[in-house]
Amino acid sequence: MKKILIVSLLASFLAGCVTDEFGNSRPMTNTEKGAIFGVLGGAAAGAAIDHNKRGRGALIGAIGGGLVGGGVGAYMDSQAKDLQKQLASEVSSGAITIDQLGDHSIKVVMTAATSFDSNSTVVKSGFHPTLNKISSIVNKYGKTTISIEGHTDSQGSDQANQLLSEKRALAVESYLESNKVAPQRLTAVGRGEKMPVADNGSEAGRARNRRVELLLEPVVAQ
Repeated sequence: MKKILIVSLLASFLAGCVTDEFGNSRPMTNTEKGAIFGVLGGAAAGAAIDHNKRGRGALIGAIGGGLVGGGVGAYMDSQAKDLQKQLASEVSSGAITIDQLGDHSIKVVMTAATSFDSNSTVVKSGFHPTLNKISSIVNKYGKTTISIEGHTDSQGSDQANQLLSEKRALAVESYLESNKVAPQRLTAVGRGEKMPVADNGSEAGRARNRRVELLLEPVVAQ
């Protein structure tokens, strides 16, 4: 009975969360409904949604299908151009960096100096406009996922750094959700001090290592 109830509630939720390729709400087609209910019915909900909220069945239902073929590159190129244009002032000031990777994904890196106070897990109010811009763009390009990773420098204990990185990633995830980014598109994880991008022996290097990264990846139809 519990599994049936979960499936029913989840299916109802998905039906209200379908978007087109630019993140605008639209009715779910009969084909999409059948695909989602088939996944949920066969997997009793548990296999359709993982602990990171990005089970493929829920994700495909939420975005109304994946990208196809040559359209993937053009779609991500367009999104990268919008990010570069709308966030030009932030890039110029060093608040963020934007890189388009070879697999069509896009990495947006937020520096801790501009997004969080020292040892804080609360996004600075001055950084809210930047996250608002990012939210607006990723909502326009709804056929992408956003993986949020928190990173720290090596000062302090491993345990403390791990927890700090997790909470910062979750804070960014929560902010994006508050701006109507579909939760099925989001994952948040803390990496602690494990993945430095600079030498922790200098303050300049430690500052670079204290960061939150957003990896935007296309959802490709299978």
